[in-house]
Amino acid sequence: MKQMALDIGVGSGPTLQNYFPGPNEAAWRHLVLWAGTGSHQSTRSPVPTYLWGPPGSGKTHLLKAVSESLIAQGARVGWLEPSMVEPPAFQDHWAVLLLDDVHAYSAVQQHAAFSWFVQAQTQQRWVLAAGALPPADLPVREDLRTRLGWGHVFLGDDVMDFLLTRFSRDLSSLMELLDLIDAYALRTKRAVTVPMIRSMMEES
Repeated sequence: MKQMALDIGVGSGPTLQNYFPGPNEAAWRHLVLWAGTGSHQSTRSPVPTYLWGPPGSGKTHLLKAVSESLIAQGARVGWLEPSMVEPPAFQDHWAVLLLDDVHAYSAVQQHAAFSWFVQAQTQQRWVLAAGALPPADLPVREDLRTRLGWGHVFLGDDVMDFLLTRFSRDLSSLMELLDLIDAYALRTKRAVTVPMIRSMMEES
């Protein structure tokens, strides 16, 4: 992910509205749709989502924005980050699990995250996670790594560079392409990578 946080001044907390998506429009729209209200409620899916990119790219902003949006709707959320030395047990009333900075999890936190993930899948709850590396490169236990890469993965700089150098830069064309990539990734249960996009192109 590229730098996304919009400088709006002191006093404003993270929201989906005060985040400038830039080239990560597809990721932002995905989160807005999931955390939205009204007619958006019926589109929610338990398929997990993983955001990755360097520090300062806006990942924590997005996780906190989703949390605030859901809490405002009366939902409860489970949150795990590296500073939580002793993670709590999974709670049945959680509507969503938010796992921040997963690349820095200790063994105890990895165990908790995996346990949360398994129970979330059993109960059809959404998992939104973020880290500095793509799922395949995360220094975490294998069973957690594979689950983090199972659903929607948005979007490393290498993917964006590949798209911008090979396809039209027209915004509407890019949005259509990103929708196709998202659908293909979901259908094939593969992370969004350059090899995955090449496979999609070969099948088309």
